[in-house]
Amino acid sequence: MATGRIVVDPADINVSHEVVAGLPVVNAVLARLGFDSLLESYLPEPDARCGLEPARAIGVLVRNLALGRQPLYGIGAWASGYDPALLGLFAGEAAALNDDRVGRALDELFAADRASLMTALSLAAIRAYAISVDELHNDSTSICLYGAYRRATGQPAGGVTPPRPARGHSKDHRPDLKQLVWILTVSADGAVPICHQMVDGNTEDSTTHIATWDTCRDIAGRADFLYVADCKLATRDNMDHIAARDGRFLTVLPRTRKDDETGRAWLAAGPVDWAEIARRPGRRKTDPPEVWWAVPAPSCSAEGYRIVWVRSSSKRANDAAGRADRLERALGALGELATSLASARCRLKSRAAVEDTARALVADAGASRWVRFSVGEETTSQYRQERRGRPGPDTTYRRIDHRRFTLTFETDAARVAHDAASDGCFPFITNDNTISPAAMLHSYKAQPHLERRHATFKGVLEAAPVELKSDYRIDAFGFCLYVALLVHALIERELRNAMTAAGITDLPLYHEDRACKSPTAARVLELLDPLARTIVTHRDRLLALQQPNPSPLQQQILELLDIPTSPYGTA
Repeated sequence: MATGRIVVDPADINVSHEVVAGLPVVNAVLARLGFDSLLESYLPEPDARCGLEPARAIGVLVRNLALGRQPLYGIGAWASGYDPALLGLFAGEAAALNDDRVGRALDELFAADRASLMTALSLAAIRAYAISVDELHNDSTSICLYGAYRRATGQPAGGVTPPRPARGHSKDHRPDLKQLVWILTVSADGAVPICHQMVDGNTEDSTTHIATWDTCRDIAGRADFLYVADCKLATRDNMDHIAARDGRFLTVLPRTRKDDETGRAWLAAGPVDWAEIARRPGRRKTDPPEVWWAVPAPSCSAEGYRIVWVRSSSKRANDAAGRADRLERALGALGELATSLASARCRLKSRAAVEDTARALVADAGASRWVRFSVGEETTSQYRQERRGRPGPDTTYRRIDHRRFTLTFETDAARVAHDAASDGCFPFITNDNTISPAAMLHSYKAQPHLERRHATFKGVLEAAPVELKSDYRIDAFGFCLYVALLVHALIERELRNAMTAAGITDLPLYHEDRACKSPTAARVLELLDPLARTIVTHRDRLLALQQPNPSPLQQQILELLDIPTSPYGTA
């Protein structure tokens, strides 16, 4: 009599896993931006013989960069672990992903109108997320390249010129490596990337601002936003270009400018009517509060723009302590040199050698401005017999002169007092005559948010090493990195805004459930990384499907980000 039982051979049972992780979060941002559609519209129609359209290959690459960069030769293996539908692929297409196919897709992306694509993407982000563009911040960093790159000479291809790897001022302190310069502009509203550019490795920052500002104006649709950048913006050409087109700028005057020297002399002449503009508690309970004061300069810059001097209490203390330390090191080194000069074993046999040594010691300590020294010379004579033996009436003697150098030094008290008067001071320059000093300080102190975007770009997204030989592909790859950075910025902004709206001050995102007040996208995606579904099949027949089971914290994050939970198998 049949019992209806099915005998299953365990060898025919297959248990597999499909990673879900944070991919639905990345997909939600890209869908809100309409990224896949934009990419398809700017890339050429795929060849019918093509196994995988370039747009979809680039889409997978961007998702890979956002979730955790893999080498191009490993992107197929990485994609095979995910549900192909979440990557915009059909079943089995992950096997078509290899470094050659992705490289050809990058070639297609390089030939496309990426400037217009970036503008369209930025406008989509501004509209979809209601990002304010009233204030934009600009800065640059370097991307080190490990290799000679002799063939990457910046030759145009299809009317497009790629950036040329070259040696320049390395912000990674690797002058031995060739590099490219990465220029990024973000909004003050959440530090969301607005535009980027990759340029030759030996490009000087001050030469990039005009083109960057013009791009920002095109994206913002107006010119009256406040453009904030570091001191490289403070050139006549840059400032006049922005001011002549009804734009607004804010930057710090470099110490090399005559206006800075004149202003510090005015502060030293004193007294100056400082006015407090900001105050906050010290970082530790025992620290005094940090206070900022401001005073308008008595005259405009050489170009006719407004200058406002700001003084920081913490910077003032640091400047004074730094000068005292440099003076102590310089005077100590000179004291040791003076002692050695009195020794018979001293190897410095000329005045020039002593002066050069003393000058180098003071320069190494960074105290050349405040230390004065002089080298003296003393001669002593000694008489010796010309021949051996007991001296007598006919003994002749010869005189031997010994030179000994002396070193005297002192602190230039007048210069120390002059410089101490401007400790903690720095000058803002702007063409906006209505902005208050407090607003200037608030805007400029947002620059570190841009520097953290650079940290994400180079640390989390691993922008270097590039591991591509073609400068054309490197340029296109830079756009993919920009999109991944945009995704990270939007995730952070959405989560932090949602926390504020819900009255949540922190989330237990760190180990041991420690509180995190400002969650980063990298940490959020890391927490979602373990989520995967388990599939049990028997001879290609589905026996069981176990959906991911988000923890309460993971569920809370998804709810705050307003991510559909269907990819995680929950209603």
